[in-house]
Amino acid sequence: MPTKPPRTEDRPEGDRIAKLLARAGIASRREVERMIADGRVTIDGKAVESPATFLTGLRGVAVDGKPVAAPEPAQLFAFHKPVGLITAERDPKGRSTIYDALVNALPKDAPRVMPVGRLDINTEGLLLLTNDGELKRQMELPSSGIPRTYRARAFGEVSQAQLDDLIEGVEIEGVRYGSINANLERGKGRNIWVEMTITEGKNREVRRVLEWLGLKVNRLIRTAYGPFELGDLPRGAAARIRKQDLGRFMSTLKRPEK
Repeated sequence: MPTKPPRTEDRPEGDRIAKLLARAGIASRREVERMIADGRVTIDGKAVESPATFLTGLRGVAVDGKPVAAPEPAQLFAFHKPVGLITAERDPKGRSTIYDALVNALPKDAPRVMPVGRLDINTEGLLLLTNDGELKRQMELPSSGIPRTYRARAFGEVSQAQLDDLIEGVEIEGVRYGSINANLERGKGRNIWVEMTITEGKNREVRRVLEWLGLKVNRLIRTAYGPFELGDLPRGAAARIRKQDLGRFMSTLKRPEK
């Protein structure tokens, strides 16, 4: 069983406040750091000056004047995101977000949740949601190597040999994409289906790689994220991941750094 490294003079006791607040489901670490910079986080009424502040607990910590409750156990939900929704809490352009749909999709006893990664407005399929900011961070890190599987319908022609070459990775306009496992499926006319599994999850990675191959993507569905699959979850619906399945998955994750 892993243990924490011994504390030294250079390593204060406890964890960074940004990590603790993320673990409590307030927001991601990056968002918490922005909150701290804006003076929204206080300890005993005094604004926190640095996200590097170390604490052993959240007693006395408040965000926007509201005391922070102790972290709840990690929960994970699967959501079948439809096309047309923004993966964000709010959109400056007034477009609908996943939270508009989640009001009715999540169980009534669900905690506040954050999306694990993103799906762009034109991409549908499996979007995982969690109340645990540290779990979110671990699952999003490229170093975690968690596979994400997509099915893309595209217009054009490509051979399995071309797709096989993607296993070595590819560089497009100065951006290096790591190993991609891609398989050609049958289609009708010049519309084909391609299944792709990636582990980095860079911005619009699947679309950009397929466009580089000369294909025009007209539908993109994420079907799996790690061991969690979309299955037959209806579009716009959400379901809680079983506690034992989440626990088994979390035991495989690398221990995060402080």
